[in-house]
Amino acid sequence: MERKIRVLIAKPGLDGHDRGAKVVARALRDAGFEVIYTGLHQTPEQIVSTAVQEDVDAIGLSCLSGAHMTLFPRVVELLRERGADDIIVSGGGIVPEEDVPKLKTAGIAAVFGPGTPLKDIVEFHKKALRKR
Repeated sequence: MERKIRVLIAKPGLDGHDRGAKVVARALRDAGFEVIYTGLHQTPEQIVSTAVQEDVDAIGLSCLSGAHMTLFPRVVELLRERGADDIIVSGGGIVPEEDVPKLKTAGIAAVFGPGTPLKDIVEFHKKALRKR
């Protein structure tokens, strides 16, 4: 039996709005992924620790508070420090268009804004993880 793709969905920082993260988690689960949801108010250190412990293939970060330029790159940095930089990191939430190229340069594989069709998020993960 083939192992399911494991995705960690996380809400870094003080953002208390998790509806979108839960919707994405459910879409990934319904598509056959194994999903771990960390809950609200996670630090980048907690997210990376959980990702390593759970042996995930990808991390999906959700941020609506405007702290994405600090929190998302910090997760990538910590993964590198832990030797886990093979974990694909994507982000979503309220991210201004001008920040997307900077986040990609920092190691975020994809950024999904409000209204992104769930099938696009599922397909991104299938394609990105198939290449591994």
